[in-house]
Amino acid sequence: MPKRNLPETVQEKLKLLPGSPGCYIYKDEQGHVLYVGKAISLKNRVRSYFQESARHGTRIARLVSKVREIEWIVVDSEVEALVLECNLIKQHRPPYNVRLRDDKTYPYITITKEKFPRVMFTRRVRRDGAKYFGPYTSAFAVRDTLQLLHKVFPLIPCGKSWRGEPDQKPCLYYHLGRCLGPCAGLADREQYGQVLEKVERFLNGKEESIVEDLKRDMAAAAEDLDFEKAAKMRDQIQAIETVMQRQKVLVGEQIDQDVIAVVKDERGSAIQMLYIRGGKLIGQRQYVLDGSADAAPQEAVQEFVKQYYADAPEVPREILLPVEIEERNIVQAWLRQRKGSAVTVEVPQTGEKARLVDMAAANAEQALAAFSQELQKKEAWAEEAMGQLQDSLGLPTPPLRVEGYDISNIQGTAPVGSMVVTENGEGAKAEYRRFKIRYHPESPNDFAMMHEVLTRRLKAYVDGDEKFQKLPDLIMIDGGKGQLAAALKARDELGLTVPMVGLAKRHELIYVPIEPVGELLEDIREMREKVGVAALGSSGVAEQSGPNTEAPQHPDTEYSYSRPAPKLYTYREVELPLNSPGLMLLRKLRDEAHRFALTYHRKVRDKRMGASALEEIPGVGPRRKRLLLRTFGSLEGIRRASAEEIAAVPTMTKTLAEKVREYLQET
Repeated sequence: MPKRNLPETVQEKLKLLPGSPGCYIYKDEQGHVLYVGKAISLKNRVRSYFQESARHGTRIARLVSKVREIEWIVVDSEVEALVLECNLIKQHRPPYNVRLRDDKTYPYITITKEKFPRVMFTRRVRRDGAKYFGPYTSAFAVRDTLQLLHKVFPLIPCGKSWRGEPDQKPCLYYHLGRCLGPCAGLADREQYGQVLEKVERFLNGKEESIVEDLKRDMAAAAEDLDFEKAAKMRDQIQAIETVMQRQKVLVGEQIDQDVIAVVKDERGSAIQMLYIRGGKLIGQRQYVLDGSADAAPQEAVQEFVKQYYADAPEVPREILLPVEIEERNIVQAWLRQRKGSAVTVEVPQTGEKARLVDMAAANAEQALAAFSQELQKKEAWAEEAMGQLQDSLGLPTPPLRVEGYDISNIQGTAPVGSMVVTENGEGAKAEYRRFKIRYHPESPNDFAMMHEVLTRRLKAYVDGDEKFQKLPDLIMIDGGKGQLAAALKARDELGLTVPMVGLAKRHELIYVPIEPVGELLEDIREMREKVGVAALGSSGVAEQSGPNTEAPQHPDTEYSYSRPAPKLYTYREVELPLNSPGLMLLRKLRDEAHRFALTYHRKVRDKRMGASALEEIPGVGPRRKRLLLRTFGSLEGIRRASAEEIAAVPTMTKTLAEKVREYLQET
């Protein structure tokens, strides 16, 4: 029997639930996603939350009390529901789900998917068809391994991407025997494939088979009296055997395993993973789970397994768990589907496998203790920084959320703005936003650009845009009085009262505006009354083009900017010690705003330069330009392509392809 006093919307939805497998989504009264779950029968599972006899833990009880809307998506099977659930959790990050949080980017080794693949260092796992090995805990160890691989095998040491088209003479690496020379058209693809096959075996922990092959080849070379080749193979064998001696053999049989352990405290759960390949420990990694303080270990492990393997670069033959999970059979079926071969999910109780889980648990306890200590230090530092800013800047409350803004352009070209955010002293990258300057695209006027960015951001908040629904406790402008005055003008025009400061690079001075009083306040009121007559809408907010409106055709008449009169505000300078937490927080925010803006500016500028170069070629219109850039990724990619590859792009002809290649080779 459903609970009494349930919201009417919830009661109506409970009556309509189907008995099919699928995912359900709980939302609050503002429409925010609270929780995502899956079920083999939506009707039975969802109704169980709202039964009068239901006994929930603290976390689920709080969730049920906040639910005002229920949505669901029907699928054909429970495996499909599991995949959909993982995707929805990743998309919405619901606060009542146990969520995988990984603050670190671990290094991987990747073998790219190209005509002549490269073996490279990376920190990002992409779904691009490449092969990934890792993660590894030490970037130094990864670079050391790559150096060994390039020493032992004739890979592409320069790291350049080649399409196998001869476009230059072989470099020194080729003459030293450390590269097969694909850039000069000297490499045999089959031979290079054999080299990569050995590299893969090495990275999978199967060095013994490589050593056996090399010893066989060395003996054959010595028999043929090719002592130089035999000596080279001897050096390769010694290098690989040195690595093998450093690796820890954990199990007797050559098997690929992931070992998972979990430990909990009042803050949440920590997961420790051991990566065993070919019976050897090749790496380990720690994770922290958000929203798991009230969750049982079984739920924490189950949610981790689903979310981790949804994006994992590989699935091993065996996965060892510390506790039984409710959905083990369905998770196992899903993992088999992902791997394309047999996968076993096991909870060992005794023997060698149980010892591995215990070893992982011991590491997890140390990781959680270190994480808790680090978190306490960060929280203490952030509290001190926010308290210092509140006192020195005269803020009504500690600035829990601070937004930083910067502008990036070169003499007015490709102008962009950035908004970066810290919450409780930590960067909140999901809240970052970027702006392409619309109304002053070629005018080198940083004040006008800053005014535009702040107008669009704050107008979006006033209009209820979901992407800008939070208002900060403090806005920091990268710049001095001029940039700050432009931002204050944008704020005042919208009738908001968000505290703002400017941080100047010179002497690291903080400029704090002093609210005008007396006669100056009367002047502002008169000015606002005039603005209200001329440009205020029915809501009392100045009507300006925001991010969801079309840019005006004539910006000079539709969107005007005049530098604010200096009489409206006076400023006091606050100089904090360079090592003070408050100033360090603002400097960190300013530097991040600058980095984010500069990265976006370079992207816009490069895209513009690449597009303009193609537009200068007769016969290449907007559609062909778009198809070329989509196929080859960039102007440099088109430049490296052969005429035949360019001609293979839809709408391109052989004659035009030759013209494109000839033009780009000259530029």
